[in-house]
Amino acid sequence: MSRSIPQELAQNFLNHTPTWYKLTILAFLLLNPVLILTVGPYVTGWILILEFIFTLAMALKSYPLQPGGLLAIEAVLLGMTTPAMVYHETVNNFQVILLLMFMVAGIYFMKDLLLFLFTKILLGVQAKHWLALLFSLMGAFLSAFLDALTVTAVIIAVATGFYSIYHRVASGKSSHASHDHTSDQEVHELNREDLENFRGFLRNLMMHGAVGTALGGVCTLVGEPQNLLIADKAGWQFMEFVFRMAPVTLPVFAMGLGTCLIVERMRWFDYGYQLPDPVRHILVEFEAEQTKRRDNDDKAKLIVQAVAGIWLILALAFHLAEVGIIGLTVIVVITAFNGIIEEHQIGEAFKEALPFTALLVVFFAIVAVIQDQNLFAGIIGYGLSLDGTHQIGMFYLANGILSSISDNVFVATVYINEVMRALQDGTINRDQFDLLAVAINTGTNIPSVATPNGQAAFLFLLTSSLAPIIRLSYGKMVWMALPYTITMTLVGLFAAYVFLGPTTNWLYDMNMIQHHVASETGAAHH
Repeated sequence: MSRSIPQELAQNFLNHTPTWYKLTILAFLLLNPVLILTVGPYVTGWILILEFIFTLAMALKSYPLQPGGLLAIEAVLLGMTTPAMVYHETVNNFQVILLLMFMVAGIYFMKDLLLFLFTKILLGVQAKHWLALLFSLMGAFLSAFLDALTVTAVIIAVATGFYSIYHRVASGKSSHASHDHTSDQEVHELNREDLENFRGFLRNLMMHGAVGTALGGVCTLVGEPQNLLIADKAGWQFMEFVFRMAPVTLPVFAMGLGTCLIVERMRWFDYGYQLPDPVRHILVEFEAEQTKRRDNDDKAKLIVQAVAGIWLILALAFHLAEVGIIGLTVIVVITAFNGIIEEHQIGEAFKEALPFTALLVVFFAIVAVIQDQNLFAGIIGYGLSLDGTHQIGMFYLANGILSSISDNVFVATVYINEVMRALQDGTINRDQFDLLAVAINTGTNIPSVATPNGQAAFLFLLTSSLAPIIRLSYGKMVWMALPYTITMTLVGLFAAYVFLGPTTNWLYDMNMIQHHVASETGAAHH
């Protein structure tokens, strides 16, 4: 029996989400106009932020673009901000949009090289704890210069490919027979234990790799979208950003790698699964066959991708152009020399980044509400009233807690804008601003590994087709991230207190030197 048009409209509203979720979003949309007339725009603004954070926290129920976008549109219609202010915030952060549009798409064309590297590591290193460490290191290094989502996508592709190969063999199927690797019904009883151990093995590597993307992502200007946003506000280029973050990121990086080794050796928090010998034998045979099939055309394409990767690193390190423009050069070079010239082939690369780019503009709309209604003025004022090191620690923790339950890009956008406003108003000086910018960046990147909500790479892994077949649920991911969350957050907080204090901070000394050189240069010029 066909449904009526009203029934179809109700069904299509946030389709495939639970009824309770649809009703909650509708309640938000109906409540806000009543609130603006009764309690005013300031209180309504705070409630809007909580509603928006709810959509971020419920990202597994619905991608936040649609429910969050409806809330943002309503806020504009209710006069809580203006289209001009939304546009102003978007233009101010155009570098981040370029990063997402072109850098992520550029790395898409380097996937073959990344798959090649991760495959060699997975099959070349037999000691599990060293393999876990290498996966974490590779995730960190690649995320520092590339894109955490794309790196995670590559790791997922490697794991899914190897899982399907063994699952087919364990089910007694030939390489040419049709097979569903998501179902265990045809898996032979003798192979089930090996399959479960293989699942645990892949689950471990996925989590180590995902945490690695967070360890590397916090270190550089392009590691995470909010890094570029913060660097743009502060006027930092690539190497300056690295040096300013180093007092916190280096100790955290070391602790993250140490935690990786400890949980693997001690087999804590569901880590320590080994790759069964029968599985390794099958995978090594498959890779040997793939190597034989790799012709000169394939090798030439890998060489082009490697050259483009080297160019990318050098161009970023020496700031030869804006980040997004460098990403565009990678797209042009790889596609030109690897025979990818059709429009539809190139278009595939942009599918991954553009939904998040659209969501980022929705973030800016909510930020515009915060700016117009001065919602964070009290919180920021309290934070700035604290003494030096306590001020830095408070910003680090506040950003970390909020990022773990919502989204680190949104939280960083809000806080860096408010701190920038305090600088412009003369509430803080430039040195305080620089230290707080470091606290905001590290706070949004490090403690946010606690949940999939805080890190885009974690959420991408959780929502991938791989997660259910390796039994990686939301709760399991939180549990496996817990040792990293505790050790990295505490070391980051300790480093913020010890190394970012106004009296002990070497960055403060660097600022003083820069100011002195600038004044001397100005005097000499006059």
